[in-house]
Amino acid sequence: MFIDRIVHSAALLAVTSLPALLAGSALAAPIDTAPATGTLQIWIGGAEGDKLPAFLADFEKANPDLKVQITQIPSDQADAKLLTAIAAGTVPDVVRLFSQSQASLMATGAFAAVPEGLVKPDAFFASAYETNVKDGVAYGVPWDAYATTFQYRKDLADKAGLAAPKTWDELKTFAKAMKTQGATWGFSADVGYDIYNAQGLNEFVHQNGGSFLNADKTEWTINSEANIKALEFWGSLFTEGLASPDGPKFLDTVPWFTSGEIASKDIGPWFEQWLVQANGQDWVNAKLASALMPAGPSGSFSALGSGSLGVLKDGKNPDAAWKLVRYLTQPDVQVAWYKAFGSLPAVKAAWDDPAIAGNPLLDAERQALQTAVDIPQVPTWNQVGTYLGQQMELVARGQASAKQVLDDVQSFAESAGLGN
Repeated sequence: MFIDRIVHSAALLAVTSLPALLAGSALAAPIDTAPATGTLQIWIGGAEGDKLPAFLADFEKANPDLKVQITQIPSDQADAKLLTAIAAGTVPDVVRLFSQSQASLMATGAFAAVPEGLVKPDAFFASAYETNVKDGVAYGVPWDAYATTFQYRKDLADKAGLAAPKTWDELKTFAKAMKTQGATWGFSADVGYDIYNAQGLNEFVHQNGGSFLNADKTEWTINSEANIKALEFWGSLFTEGLASPDGPKFLDTVPWFTSGEIASKDIGPWFEQWLVQANGQDWVNAKLASALMPAGPSGSFSALGSGSLGVLKDGKNPDAAWKLVRYLTQPDVQVAWYKAFGSLPAVKAAWDDPAIAGNPLLDAERQALQTAVDIPQVPTWNQVGTYLGQQMELVARGQASAKQVLDDVQSFAESAGLGN
């Protein structure tokens, strides 16, 4: 579920220099319900590729004249390999995409529009579906989705007599109280100082009524007053000694949380299983709780992470590709994939299944997905977001003001443009 944290830097920079192909401007013809035939080529990266072949046994049984070929690609090579294939016209039929890089990939114009009636857009969490839409046309279908939530040591909170914080002010009160209960740091935020720092700041920006782009997504608004105030608040968590600017890094979160070195963090739903693997279910039941992100002046917003399925225009079997996409986004299949791999469904109805609805730690996750905010879906976000994340370290360490950093990033973003 956290594979999309890998930044494919070389590929992401390269895509902005590729000439954009002509993108489809209308929905394709509907896909029938007859069994798929021929050969279907799927490209998928990472651990998901290990699970998918066995998972598709039922799909293959229902389509006996279809031969499914799955190519597993290391996650850090997936974008570069796909870009090469697009340029050469040797693409697969269907690929797995991540919201962090799909805008750059879709800017090539290599993806087919979603056929009319294939899926119902309102069946998905709106923010996840919108990551695939450009100029009113969808070029991908969500497969999974997650939102960050406020996850904390409930045993320490209970000792302090505190519930989860609901506002920015309460977050600081909570973090200070956790330190009195023995935590070294009351709160933790991403400190990789990379594109994921920028994604995390995006939720604080929206909590303060800001945005990195203007309403019609034609201009960068990174140094708006609302965004400056949001970065100031984020930075104050470090400069006031409530969070460490040095850690934990993403993969170090479990030992820091287990030991009590940190008492809370905004993190995705995979955290529960990480802690189960490290400490056992009883430990998690006793010590972990989850809540919505504390609200800023404009409310509670979380950072969205999502993955989609895209079909390539130059693929040899689009009919079978779209039938697979339709199959994988059925509610019962989404639940089955959750049980098999752990990815949370992008289809809202799947969340009613007891396998998900019965887990109280996912209650806040379901609420957060209703309003989760995505990164700017523009091709140059990868450069801009990476630069923003790097410069945020200056604020965390008190070496520059939020205004100085965002003014600098605004200039960088304007030079990079939007890539459309």
